[in-house]
Amino acid sequence: MESRSFLKSWGADYEADGVVRFRLWAPGQERVTLRLAGTDHIMRKSEEGWFEARVTDVEPGTEYHYVLADGMAVPDPASRAQKADVNGPSLVIDPARYEWQHRQWKGRPWEETVVYEMHIGTFTPEGTFKAAMAKLPYLAELGITMIEVLPVSQFGGERGWGYDGVLLYAPHSAYGTPDDFKAFVDAAHGYGLSVVLDIVLNHFGPEGNYLPLLAPQFFHEERMTPWGPGIAYDVDAARRYIAEAPLYWLKEYYLDGLRFDAIDQIEDTSEKHVLIEIAERIRAAAPNRYIHLTTEDSRNVTFLHPREENGAVPLFTGEWNDDFHNAIHVLATGETQAYYQDFAEAPEKLVARILTEGFAYQGEVSPQTGKKRGVKSAGQPPVAFVDFIQNHDQTGNRAQGERLISLAGPDRTRVLLATLLFTPHIPLLFMGEEYGETNPFLFFTDFHGELAKAVREGRAKEFEGHGDFEDESVPDPNAQSTFMASKLDWKKPNGEGKSWLDFTRQLLVLRHQHIVPLLVRAGGHSGTVLKTAKGFVAVSWTFPSGTLSLAMNIGEQSQPLPEMPGETIFAWQVAGSELPPNAIIVRLASGDAA
Repeated sequence: MESRSFLKSWGADYEADGVVRFRLWAPGQERVTLRLAGTDHIMRKSEEGWFEARVTDVEPGTEYHYVLADGMAVPDPASRAQKADVNGPSLVIDPARYEWQHRQWKGRPWEETVVYEMHIGTFTPEGTFKAAMAKLPYLAELGITMIEVLPVSQFGGERGWGYDGVLLYAPHSAYGTPDDFKAFVDAAHGYGLSVVLDIVLNHFGPEGNYLPLLAPQFFHEERMTPWGPGIAYDVDAARRYIAEAPLYWLKEYYLDGLRFDAIDQIEDTSEKHVLIEIAERIRAAAPNRYIHLTTEDSRNVTFLHPREENGAVPLFTGEWNDDFHNAIHVLATGETQAYYQDFAEAPEKLVARILTEGFAYQGEVSPQTGKKRGVKSAGQPPVAFVDFIQNHDQTGNRAQGERLISLAGPDRTRVLLATLLFTPHIPLLFMGEEYGETNPFLFFTDFHGELAKAVREGRAKEFEGHGDFEDESVPDPNAQSTFMASKLDWKKPNGEGKSWLDFTRQLLVLRHQHIVPLLVRAGGHSGTVLKTAKGFVAVSWTFPSGTLSLAMNIGEQSQPLPEMPGETIFAWQVAGSELPPNAIIVRLASGDAA
């Protein structure tokens, strides 16, 4: 049985068998009543605005609401599970009841990581945790080592990306129960797969968020994010709610790490930034497990990702490197609209800089915004950067949700996939990429009424002036068909996608065999640009265990290869001393492996 040592500041927690403490911060309310299985219980209010009640003989699965003075019933903001939707009753959950089968699992070292980004709702036809479990042997055999699950916190409606969650502690009921998610994680560990969860701590979704009614002080009205008022991280009760959520997911679901969404929108004026507090608390709570924490941050910063002299990670492990995707995308497609403006000039040089130093922008002025962006990053170890040639964002934020294979063609995309998997950065694959999926990944929601209309119109307006898109050509986010079109086609891996899947499998075998051993002692300032030309990039990295060289060409002209010492460990479409269009070569020279 799992212990009950972690009690949240908010929500319903078993303190002993049958004894549940219900706790809610609602300074905006004079009176709150707990309605548990149809029976009302008085909640005591403290001077700080906390409402609390203890109830005995409470069975797991019991429904409850908080009832306000005007009779309005609202779910628990810290609900562990919902009976159905985000507005309905919450359920009392006893985390000690789940029997873990692989509790001895300690995780995998970061340098072994190959991330597979998964959206539960579109990964399988059923769109559930249980259905996803059936695909775990496939991922393990392929060579994936880590599954990164898009946010699962309960959000409005049945379907959505998950980034509009409102109940941060409850798995989305359409995907399954808390025990279903635990079983998914448990089974993954049995196959040697780590599982990390994408979490959103920068805003709440537009439907089902009752916090402004319960506690207006939870938000700073004068601080705005792209999605609404900023959270008041310097207010104690709000900070507890936010800071305890990551610990909760790691402890109760035995996850191997977390990905923190858009942390540039987490503005905190406290003496210690809430993100640093979160990372420190996680490291202290799990000193004997491999826990990997990554961030998404458009600022290109490094202060959250320090390394100790022995290579240990005191805070965050790595950062999503949007610069890599953006530069590669411009290089492969020629698109330069919107944020791709920053990568329009000499994308080959930017790709080379990213591969050898980390970021493209390290303090230079962004042509798109006119502002400086980024800091020097060459001193970071290459494993501090998580790279990808496509992901949910960059695919789904296109009007038609096209994947890279549909935009750049299969030949170029194969070269880019090989480039991704042979660099010493940490690679991320977007679900279906491994077999050349061509189904789109669209932006989809399940809102109704005025909110649905606002989302539909906003989505159409977003693409005005982008290429040849007309308003009516943008799929309706709220249509069931938009969601269904985004599901993976599992006939392809054994059909038209089989050769692509075999190609990916070969690349991953070679990565685990040749690249991973180099990364154990890989430090900063290791990269060198060998040559760039139109559509051509050649770089190398020197590590204690060897020198890795890579040259790729997606241009229209063959290019002479620079000097690349060592044994060829992979070559695709290579002809002699020149690299023809849509070709790649990778070489490795052994170093001091002592």
